[in-house]
Amino acid sequence: MTILAVNPTSAPHRASTPIQAAPITHYENFPVASLLCPPRLRQPIAAVYAFARTADDIADEGQATAAQRLADLAAYRSELQSIAAGQPPTRWAGVFGPLQATLHEHRLPLALLDDLLDAFMQDVAMTRDGASYADQAQLLDYCRRSANPVGRLLLHLYGVQDAAALRQSDAICSALQLINFWQDLSVDLPRVRHYLTDADCAAHGVARADLAALRRTPESDRLILDCAAWARQLMLEGAPLVRRLGGRAGWELRLVVQGGLRILDKVEALGGASLCRRPVLRPLDWLRMAARSLTM
Repeated sequence: MTILAVNPTSAPHRASTPIQAAPITHYENFPVASLLCPPRLRQPIAAVYAFARTADDIADEGQATAAQRLADLAAYRSELQSIAAGQPPTRWAGVFGPLQATLHEHRLPLALLDDLLDAFMQDVAMTRDGASYADQAQLLDYCRRSANPVGRLLLHLYGVQDAAALRQSDAICSALQLINFWQDLSVDLPRVRHYLTDADCAAHGVARADLAALRRTPESDRLILDCAAWARQLMLEGAPLVRRLGGRAGWELRLVVQGGLRILDKVEALGGASLCRRPVLRPLDWLRMAARSLTM
């Protein structure tokens, strides 16, 4: 699962950040606690990101078996519950020390952090079993736990709690998670990660065997482009949220939205070839994103 920077995710690919809650050396298409983030919130945001990033690494990185990954994620969840109860961190202290301070200072909703871990564990189990998602509703339920909590945590830190803002945040975060899926097909499919749903594959007449072999067909092109259009629709539904956040936070979110939309531009320009190669953002793309942000 990709950790997303909705400042996120999915999501959540990796980047470095100047924030020192914990070492972060992963590449991200979207900024994390960047210079546009309000200075008073950089440390709390970095603490949340380090928590999610480390869990993602437990789920994804290295040579551990699925059973080992699930056991470590269970221990990680136990550590979260322990520090939330006021106990000092023991394992992963570099992550849980800053997170404990953020939890108590900002009264973060613990259930949102727990949802992230639930999604990580689901991802490990799905990959282990070679399972796929039945339909878009089931995939969105995964996004609800894998990406949407990050946006809701950030809104909590920004002091924005109304239902409309939460819905828009969920739409942006789910869109970002889907965008990462559609740009990472060439990486995920060889690792037995199936995010193109059974229903969508059937509707377009796409065989799982062709996807597994990264075999591009006219049917797979249409499937990928339809999925990109779905992600774009979600992003546009959530985009008005940028006008609810003032100052640096609002500009940060504008860049996140435009980053997602720019990746979709690239996926669509490839015409389905993202099945075989991953589009990335280049320096000129960032200039385009900045210009588009000014017009939102």
